[in-house]
Amino acid sequence: MILIGIDDTDNAESPGTNQLAKAIAKEVARDWKCERIVRHQLLQDVQIPCTTRNGAASILLSPRFGLDEIESQMLSLVHQCRELMKRSFAPGSDPGICVTSTENVTECVRQFGFRCQFEIVSMNEAIQVADKCSIHLEGLGGTNGGMIGALAAVGLAATGNDGRVVQIGEWIDDLTGTQPIENILSRGVLVRNIDDDEPISDGTVTLDKKLRPSLRDNRIVLFVQKHRVGEASSGYQAIRFQ
Repeated sequence: MILIGIDDTDNAESPGTNQLAKAIAKEVARDWKCERIVRHQLLQDVQIPCTTRNGAASILLSPRFGLDEIESQMLSLVHQCRELMKRSFAPGSDPGICVTSTENVTECVRQFGFRCQFEIVSMNEAIQVADKCSIHLEGLGGTNGGMIGALAAVGLAATGNDGRVVQIGEWIDDLTGTQPIENILSRGVLVRNIDDDEPISDGTVTLDKKLRPSLRDNRIVLFVQKHRVGEASSGYQAIRFQ
């Protein structure tokens, strides 16, 4: 499996980092299958430049080719991602990209990701961690500060226990509104009651704008809560986490 992290690619008027992550998955789809795209919430602080809420994105890919081709295909993947981001990132942003095999994402990378959620870290620290673990990390413009979030996204994604899933596999459309729970289950999403953590397979769920489940224990999980009395009688409300 391959993980890509991207960060700081947009400005207030441009499409967001999640949309660029989806474009990357589409761009490389001939050779790589998208398993999931996840938004990861990083620290919000006045000292950290960001467009809105300082979220980074990770893309998990699996190869469509023989593993003996992995080295050459990885080089091609980095090139494709780099060129697409150079064409797509917004003026005034400071984009960074990280590309690595999941095997290279060690505990120090995961801990780096956690730190980026609670404290300010430097670009030099990101570079040192990436070098230590033989992870490809580069900046593509501006201050290159997006390298920090790009590496953090990879570390957090590798935990299998962080973030909000914005694309499931190769389903590029979003479910919206009130949906039968069977429609959500059909996309490989586990639906659980947030009050008792029990799985739910019947009824309907009202989504918060779009289907945005969470990544928990390497499973894609939508947490829901029973509608209160006086609301839709047999349905559930989706709970949306950061």
